[in-house]
Amino acid sequence: MNELCVRARLPLADFTLDADLTLPGRGVTALFGPSGSGKTTLLRCVAGLARAAGRVEVNGECWQDDARRLFLPTHRRPLGYVFQEASLFAHLSVRANLEFGLKRIPAAERRVGWDAALELLGIGHLLARGTATLSGGERQRVAIARALLTSPRLLLMDEPLAALDARRKQEILPYLERLHDELAIPVLYVSHAMDEVLRLADHLVLLEQGRVLASGSCAELLARVDLPPALDEEAAVRVDTTVAAHDDAYQLTRLDFSGGSIQVTRKALAVGTRARLKIQARDVSIALATHDRTSIVNRLPARICGFAAAAHPAHCLVRLDVAGTPLLARITRLSKDQLGLAEGMPVVAQIKSVALIG
Repeated sequence: MNELCVRARLPLADFTLDADLTLPGRGVTALFGPSGSGKTTLLRCVAGLARAAGRVEVNGECWQDDARRLFLPTHRRPLGYVFQEASLFAHLSVRANLEFGLKRIPAAERRVGWDAALELLGIGHLLARGTATLSGGERQRVAIARALLTSPRLLLMDEPLAALDARRKQEILPYLERLHDELAIPVLYVSHAMDEVLRLADHLVLLEQGRVLASGSCAELLARVDLPPALDEEAAVRVDTTVAAHDDAYQLTRLDFSGGSIQVTRKALAVGTRARLKIQARDVSIALATHDRTSIVNRLPARICGFAAAAHPAHCLVRLDVAGTPLLARITRLSKDQLGLAEGMPVVAQIKSVALIG
C-alpha cells in the first residue's frame, strides 16, 4: 500500500498541531506555510522526535499507533533526516561522514548503494576533503548522501536550502530534482519558499496555525483562488510540459502540454525532455477573442472557472481552465467589468512571460 498516513495532535505554546493526512507513498510532498505554522513540528512528529497523539504509517509499515500502544523511537524508524544546517561531523572527512551512515545498515538491507549515492549527488571528488573546506552547497549534498546511505523508507527534509545563498541554492536544486526522478523513496519537504515548491513538489500540504488548510496535487492547489498562496503578490501556477521542437530561425523552443503549446526563448533541452514552467498570475491577461495584432505569442483558449479577491483591492484573480490545466490571471476589477467576464465564459489567456523552473 503506497501511501503515508499521518495523524498527529500536539498542543503547542500558540496553537495545537492537528493534522490528519493521507499522502502519496512516492514522490515529493511539500509542507508549505508561513514561519510558525507547524511544518517542522509535523516533520518531527513523523520522525518520532516529538511525541504527538496519533498514528504514523509509511507504505504499510506502522511506526506509531496509539490505539495499539505502539511507538517506535526515532532510532528504530528507517528514515533519513536532512536539516537546514548540514550537521556533518567536523572531525571526520567526507568519506568518514558517509561511512557513518552506511555502516548503520547491514549489507543485506541496503537499498541505496555507495556508488549510487556518490553519483546521484555528484560528490565522488570530495571524499578526501575535510568538511570545513566544503561550500554550503557541497555540505548539504554530503548530508543528503549520508541520509540516503542509511537506506531510508522515508526522507525528511527540513528547509535544506534555507541557509544557502541564491547561487548555492541553484547549485543544489538539480541534485534534489535527481532524487525525485531517480529514487523511489518518498520525501517530505518543508519549505516556505514557493519557487522550491513549484520546482520540486508533486503533492502539497498547506499549513496555517497547526491546521491543514488543503492537501492535494501541487499544480491543482496552487491554482485555487480560495487559498492563501493565490492572494500573495507572487501567485503562480506550475505547468508540466514536454519539449516538442526548436525553431532555429527565431531561436524559440516549443513546449507542449495538455492545454496546447507555449513558446519560450530557445532552451538547450533535447526534444522529449520534461520541463516545468512557472506562470505568474500577473503575467496573464485575458481577451475575449483571438487576434494576431499583438506582440504576445502565447495565446491559449480557456474557460473562466471563478473569481477571487487579490492582495490589492484594485485587482481580482481569475481562475482559468485550459483544457484541463489550471491557470491564474491577475487583472483589474475595472477590466473584469468592462469585458463583462463571468464564470463559464470562453476567453483567450494571453501569457506575457514564462519562467522555466526545472
